[in-house]
Amino acid sequence: MTTLSLPRARGIDRSGGDIPFKLFNYLVFALFAVVCAYPFYYLIINSVSANDVAALGRVRLFPTGFHLENYTQVLDLGGLPSAAAVSVARTVIGTVATVLASGFLGFMFTQDRMWKRQFWYRAVIITMYFNAGLIPVFIIMKNLGLTNNFWVYVLPFIVQPFNIILVKTYIESMPRSLQEAAEVDGANILQIFFRVILPNTTPILATVAIFSAVAQWNSFQDTLLYITDQSLYTLQYQLYMFINQASSLAQAAQNAEGNLGMVASAATTQTPTSIRMTVSVIVVLPIIFIYPLFQRFFVKGIMLGAVKG
Repeated sequence: MTTLSLPRARGIDRSGGDIPFKLFNYLVFALFAVVCAYPFYYLIINSVSANDVAALGRVRLFPTGFHLENYTQVLDLGGLPSAAAVSVARTVIGTVATVLASGFLGFMFTQDRMWKRQFWYRAVIITMYFNAGLIPVFIIMKNLGLTNNFWVYVLPFIVQPFNIILVKTYIESMPRSLQEAAEVDGANILQIFFRVILPNTTPILATVAIFSAVAQWNSFQDTLLYITDQSLYTLQYQLYMFINQASSLAQAAQNAEGNLGMVASAATTQTPTSIRMTVSVIVVLPIIFIYPLFQRFFVKGIMLGAVKG
């Protein structure tokens, strides 16, 4: 009796075949990480290097003539502390409001009991593609009394259709039995949201928080359009003005030292380049530190919130 021998399936040689592929992946992603991180590193090393050398563009990889006078002088220019307080306040309040609104609306749009649910969902989503335009929006803000008002930073950004879509899709992937069990126990809609849904949607809400915090912190156009009161200027808007007025600010920082002949050296004398680099670092660093706090939720949240399970 003859037996037929089947050809052996060709598989991947996991003992050594995967090693070149993994090394190639690590190399590509390492280079990509360097390309992404280098602009921030470049800002930092130029802000702490000798100002005369940095102005010539000679600082590339390592600081030259390390000093921290740039930061002390820039912080003394005025306007930054109040602008930082406004930026922090709008970021915290705006992020909390956006997360709660996105979570609650995303939850409600999954409820059949909601009146005209499909209509309201489509009404919210359509705003992703159409808007009134700059002048009509400005007129609306003025008629609502939001010009020169802190709440112009918060109220227009609370309802974000993209975030609502993410949360809605995430909630739809959760077991329906969680809500049904709460309903059997007599929980109302708010109790279900705050005690059942909210604790179980941490990954997607953390993702929404990152999106909202970055958008709030980096925004400056709303200040440009709606605010003339200097006490309501944001840190990003101050950065915008500082960059446009770098030359005059450098002269002001030098004059703050008293007699120019008494300035320690050209290495610590403010230049337009040092103003731009230092203020950019001051504005960028806080938001950079936020991402690591939420990073462990980010990938899971964005994947589950983007694909319905």
